[in-house]
Amino acid sequence: MPAASLLPLFGSAAGPGALGGPAGGGAGGGGRKAAGPGAFRLTEKFVLLLVFSAFITLCFGAIFFLPDSSKLLSGVFFHSAALQPPPPPPGFQPRAPPQPGAGPAMPEEAGGAGSLERIRADHERALREAKETLQKLPEEIRRDIRQDKEKLLQDARGRKEAAAAGLPQRPFRQPVGAVGREPADPAVRQRRDKIKEMMKYAWDNYKRYAWGLNELKPISKQGHSSNLFELHNFLNARNIQGATIVDALDTLFIMEMKEEFKEAKEWVEKNLDFNVNAEISVFEVNIRFVGGLLSAYYLSGEEIFRKKAVELGEKLLPAFNTPTGIPWALLNIKSGIGRNWPWASGGSSILAEFGTLHLEFVHLSHLSGNPVFAEKVMNIRKVLSRLDKPEGLYPNYLNPSSGQWGQHHVSIGGLGDSFYEYLLKAWLMSDKTDEEGKKMYYDAVQAIETHLIRKSSGGLTYIAEWKGGLLEHKMGHLTCFAGGMFALGADGAPSDKTGHHIELGAEIARTCHESYDRTSMKLGPEAFRFDGGVEAIATRQNEKYYILRPEVIETYMYMWRLTHDPKYRQWAWEAVEALEKHCRVDGGYSGIRDVYSNHESHDDVQQSFFLSETLKYLYLLFSDDDLLPFEHWVFNTEAHPFPILRKEDGSKEEKEK
Repeated sequence: MPAASLLPLFGSAAGPGALGGPAGGGAGGGGRKAAGPGAFRLTEKFVLLLVFSAFITLCFGAIFFLPDSSKLLSGVFFHSAALQPPPPPPGFQPRAPPQPGAGPAMPEEAGGAGSLERIRADHERALREAKETLQKLPEEIRRDIRQDKEKLLQDARGRKEAAAAGLPQRPFRQPVGAVGREPADPAVRQRRDKIKEMMKYAWDNYKRYAWGLNELKPISKQGHSSNLFELHNFLNARNIQGATIVDALDTLFIMEMKEEFKEAKEWVEKNLDFNVNAEISVFEVNIRFVGGLLSAYYLSGEEIFRKKAVELGEKLLPAFNTPTGIPWALLNIKSGIGRNWPWASGGSSILAEFGTLHLEFVHLSHLSGNPVFAEKVMNIRKVLSRLDKPEGLYPNYLNPSSGQWGQHHVSIGGLGDSFYEYLLKAWLMSDKTDEEGKKMYYDAVQAIETHLIRKSSGGLTYIAEWKGGLLEHKMGHLTCFAGGMFALGADGAPSDKTGHHIELGAEIARTCHESYDRTSMKLGPEAFRFDGGVEAIATRQNEKYYILRPEVIETYMYMWRLTHDPKYRQWAWEAVEALEKHCRVDGGYSGIRDVYSNHESHDDVQQSFFLSETLKYLYLLFSDDDLLPFEHWVFNTEAHPFPILRKEDGSKEEKEK
């Protein structure tokens, strides 16, 4: 406290005579009386006052700069005397005093040893933090300050955006496992770094030659916006753009490619536009765009991703305007008019398409507070539960008007695959409370084992296709995801079946590895057969291509996480070497037209799912299990991670509202 401020304080308290001067002396009278022999001169009084003031200033200053100074002051200056509390608010009811025998009272913090220990710990922590800060370069300190400011601005902006979009306020909690630690093994770390370099190469070339368009043509070095699967033209130049950007958001985040993630976020904020007069595939837009935006929000907390995901989800709702509520495959997102693929059996909707909306739509309801999204997908369950299933199997085609099955074609590959995946993952994502989804999944697996799973004469387990009761002994690359699915579902199987499901997953993984190993390029064909003495080999020219698909590597990733058998990492690294040797070109990564040829013929497309799925699964394979752990996350069919919806999370959010 400054000495100048002490003069009036002491003068007003005791008057001039308090420091040894006379009590007299009028305001307008003559001067003071001469000092007696035992009194201090004025200058001496002033010196003593300055010394005393300095002492008081030193004491107060030292105490107030100590950690937790308010509690220390109460203990040092007032000892055990209680501080006078402020007056209670109106209606305040004092807490009843502890009753005798109710247990020992906690010691007072101010005077106990616990308080001194806490002060010491706080002091040591402050010293450590100061030391760490001093070791940083000036530009690092400025960067940290700038990031803190940006975070505060982002939170404020996010609250405004949520309010403007009519979304409920939702506090962002840092998710578990969004970023993992570095692998301890240097060899594993080196391989993971290589995969990150592949991601950067794919991203940089997309940015250089196709920024803002859906995909990259790496040979032509230009954008690509059509014929994504050759089955349908779900994206075109008049349509929603930026598929690679949205699909890659979460991969950029978990690989800690911060600058790239930031520029992708800025593009979404400024350029991602759903107000287009165009027909889209409900399935593809859902798994890539809605899924990518949802996972980007859950990982980063950036409100723009939640806003865009809900906005797009609302534009997809008219697809459900059918007599049964089974959605159309195609939708004009401006007019709301839907239809099905002209080639689909009798105008039917496709099992893998209408059955692969559940995860995303449940999360849309969770984030928007609007139950309509979850209601739409739960209605699909109701329709399916009323239908008879031939041999317990789900045919690939269902008419949305009549609610009856179309052609009895059953496949765990294309047209059927992700329906089964989403039954299992819906149960896992619900914190294992969705008993209906669980039952549907395990009943379906039992029927698949009985009617579709076979073993070749060479000992390879495969999943055939079922057409009107007859088996076609063909397995698609898409079907290879099932190895990971069986293993992931082993924990929820009946106790006597757990080991069997893990083994089934391992056998499918081995078969799919053989389909890679039996080609010239060590990359798998689109489909391979088990007939006429042929095993795990494509026999038709239109099945020999490889378009950077992820399903085999996906199964390796699940098998590695669940068994830690090193062969899965070795098989994955073989795929990395093949990708680098045959698919890496000057402008990015391209698919191959014939994996059995000794000469590369590229298809000139870098698929968006190569960044979203293939490279993400590879990165996870060479990461520790703490990165996106299965106990906290499930992946949609495009490898976008969604958090498990804990029951307690819902109750917490209700309280916060």
